[in-house]
Amino acid sequence: MKAISGAILALVLIVAGVSQTNSAEKKGASVSDTERLIGAWRLTSMSGPDGRPMTSGVPTGMLVYTSDGHMSVQLMYPKSAAALSNEYVQNGYEASFGSYDMNDATHTVTHHVQGSNTGDRLVGRDLPRVYQFTADGRLLIRSARPDEHWSVTWERY
Repeated sequence: MKAISGAILALVLIVAGVSQTNSAEKKGASVSDTERLIGAWRLTSMSGPDGRPMTSGVPTGMLVYTSDGHMSVQLMYPKSAAALSNEYVQNGYEASFGSYDMNDATHTVTHHVQGSNTGDRLVGRDLPRVYQFTADGRLLIRSARPDEHWSVTWERY
């Protein structure tokens, strides 16, 4: 009986050791940019169209990337900017959704807009974005267009 108990205990210890080793290997394995991007992000700061950090009129916002290739972004500007309208924003609110493609090598994510509160100004367009993950885990996104100088910093919810 002692031999059987000893064998069972040894087997349990071996299985536990293998399980811990596999967990450690998974934690140490590099994670792709796509895997890091997936999830919900909260806007923390923004640089305006001139490229300078915004100190007032900063919107609140959420950005979501799903594992099956869909995205959604929403920004709500404060009441003081309620009249703001452009190709991305209408009356102080920005919302779009669609799919996305990642290119880890060039650090770009392209949003393929399927719906937007600005309608035809964005729907059907492909919006390339340059992304960067900061040392503290934040996500910095800026336009890949040379005529746009804005950038947005996001942190995980």
